Amino acid sequence: MEISITVNGKPQRHDVEDRTLLVHYLRDHCGLRGTNIGCDTSSCGACTVLLNGESVKSCTVLAAQADGAEVTTIEGLAEGEEMHPVQRAFHKHHGLQCGFCTPGMVLASVSLLRENPRPSEADVRAGLEGNLCRCTGYHNIVRAVLAAAEETPGDEK
Repeated sequence: MEISITVNGKPQRHDVEDRTLLVHYLRDHCGLRGTNIGCDTSSCGACTVLLNGESVKSCTVLAAQADGAEVTTIEGLAEGEEMHPVQRAFHKHHGLQCGFCTPGMVLASVSLLRENPRPSEADVRAGLEGNLCRCTGYHNIVRAVLAAAEETPGDEK
């Protein structure tokens, strides 16, 4: 079947099998490798992307279900060379170690902050509970999200 998806602001049109998962579409058809395949069971969140602005685990969505939608991956989050505030905060506050979970964690955080621009620590921990990190213990990830929440467009460095 032919599908059309706007990925990171660019129209994409491909023929895919009906059973193609969005994560495989992004990696195999669009060549975007930042969306990781972690567990194949929807437990880890490494494949998290924004689908029409909402975070979803792309291993649970068929590419055909995203036909006509807008998808943002980690590759499309920055504005040119300027990192997104959440990306900057993860870098500044060491919200990553091995980096495998980071793309999904960042995109889940972006979605969380759109829904709740001034979250508490408990809100951040609850909002990211579907994304697993096997390295950090979450402390710096939570700090990074809280720091990104404090950043306003006029404060960007």
